[in-house]
Amino acid sequence: DWLACLAIAELAVRAGLIAGNPGSIVTMALFVVETAFFTALLGGSFGKLLTRLRVVRLDGRPLGLMSALLRSVMVVLVIPPLVFKPDGRGLHDLLVGTATVPLPR
Repeated sequence: DWLACLAIAELAVRAGLIAGNPGSIVTMALFVVETAFFTALLGGSFGKLLTRLRVVRLDGRPLGLMSALLRSVMVVLVIPPLVFKPDGRGLHDLLVGTATVPLPR
């Protein structure tokens, strides 16, 4: 996901659509928006779906945009994904009640 967002930011800078360094906050903001939008809409970010993973709520309800946005912001803070329970769920998943599971074949 990060590499895809970095490539898009680089293209936007080269095309003159945005000013600044694509490796700066532009890539981070794009990452948050991309992961939140696709997670809420499709159940996973571009990278997660590419690797056949999906984010699901533990209660079975659909993951809303605000929950997905909060989860994405927690991921870019770096510490939440590094602190996790034995079941593999990080603080970002615990906060919004989600888990990452494999997509069925």
